[in-house]
Amino acid sequence: MRRLLLGAVYVLALPAVLVALWWVASDGSTNPFWPPLRTILKTFPDVWTGQRLRDDLLRSVLRLLAGYATAAVVGVALGTVVGSYRRVRAVCEPVLEFLRAVPPPVLVPVIMLFAGIGDTMKIVVIVSGCVWPILLNTVEGVRAVDPVMTETARSYGITGVTRLRTLVLRSASPQIFAGLRQALSIGIILMVISEMSAASNGLGFTIVQFQRSFAIPDMWTGILVLGLLGFALSVVFQVVERRVLGWYHGLRATTRRS
Repeated sequence: MRRLLLGAVYVLALPAVLVALWWVASDGSTNPFWPPLRTILKTFPDVWTGQRLRDDLLRSVLRLLAGYATAAVVGVALGTVVGSYRRVRAVCEPVLEFLRAVPPPVLVPVIMLFAGIGDTMKIVVIVSGCVWPILLNTVEGVRAVDPVMTETARSYGITGVTRLRTLVLRSASPQIFAGLRQALSIGIILMVISEMSAASNGLGFTIVQFQRSFAIPDMWTGILVLGLLGFALSVVFQVVERRVLGWYHGLRATTRRS
């Protein structure tokens, strides 16, 4: 219990300090574009009602999760194939590097031509950016599988799906999760960008609408919601990562002690 409380203090200490600094720095501000934090917090419950949370926040989260999950499946599957076979890697690497260099926001108008302006377009935009860190980290993780373990598995007749699940993906999982963590922040950014371009709901759409109508305190509440969403998703990701990679963190702790 004490360890849990100490961890909570570490997590919340810096945000509390930053909020306090924001409160003091903005208190008494007369700049319409930089309202006091107390004004923003007072506006918050009036803006983010249950209906708005359902119509905007929930829709954004569902799009993000759909795009993120699709990118994870595609990135891990394709990365495993590319990382496992040298010839496939030699053929695919130039194309992958070319596609990776294209910023996903630039593709929004192109994706709109093929996918329209509905949820499909927004999900595809998220996938187009999230897939690359997952794919590339999976490739490197698969390539780094210990050759001694590979030969041992072959000697014991461990092949096919069993070898893929118990050796390849398990050994590559730390790097795969590193790619998943990078992709999560990219996904949040692309979620907002796609909703700013063509949408009738979502966090990005709502923030832009507040800005265009000069409802500046309302706009700042949207930015706060976006930050809180990113923080909540990061905490959930860390919990999942700790559970899935418990063996890896335990091994590192044992190595440090010895």
